[in-house]
Amino acid sequence: MSEIDKLLEVMEGLRDPDTGCSWDVQQNFSSIAPYTLEEAYEVADAIARSDMPALKDELGDLLFQVVFHSQMASEAGLFDFDDVARGIVEKMRRRHPHVFGSDEERAVGKVAGSWERIKSEEREDSGDKSALAGVTRALPALKRAQKLGKRASGVGFDWDDREGVRDKIHEELEELEEAVGTREASHIDEEFGDLLFAVVNLSRHLDVDPEQALTRANIKFETRFREMERSIVDSGRALSAMSLADLEQEWRAAKKRLL
Repeated sequence: MSEIDKLLEVMEGLRDPDTGCSWDVQQNFSSIAPYTLEEAYEVADAIARSDMPALKDELGDLLFQVVFHSQMASEAGLFDFDDVARGIVEKMRRRHPHVFGSDEERAVGKVAGSWERIKSEEREDSGDKSALAGVTRALPALKRAQKLGKRASGVGFDWDDREGVRDKIHEELEELEEAVGTREASHIDEEFGDLLFAVVNLSRHLDVDPEQALTRANIKFETRFREMERSIVDSGRALSAMSLADLEQEWRAAKKRLL
């Protein structure tokens, strides 16, 4: 028996209504979805930390999520794990004709833009012919904004260069200030969202992944803040008793120590 067959057997046992785990039996697609997202993030975290033992473990947890959803679908008569595996095999073969296609297609080799062209054809076959079709709403907001902007750009709806995006950012900043003046929470929220969307478009023009950039910025801020805290505590002082000017001085000192 292969290891994947053993895993499928374990999952089936956990979901057995008579002898399985009561918690696993009670779950459904919606209740498990947050765990699936969490496991995907933990995979990304292990990669970011270059922790290969952790990556092996987290990939197993993520695979278990795929098996869990497949088992529930099988019980409902929708599809099973083999259908999932078969579907991705067919999709990858279809999207890589330069590798798996006919002799003629392989001879041509990889053609720039062919991946997006094939995906576009698949979206048309699905019935939704919009350039934005398939950009799932479950994505993190920054990543979805990036994909929406890229799709729109693909049909010519974009600025000619990053200077145009910068002008848009300044425009959104002004509109946000006007909204702040109205003190209407919904208006402020809307304009702040427009500003973030414009900034994500700038990241696309700079060929920067906004999600990764913000993740790195978060880590950098946390590292510097903890170093500042450590220094202040070691000196016998309390952050709450310090002025903003003193904290700014300590912050700059922490930055220098971490260079």
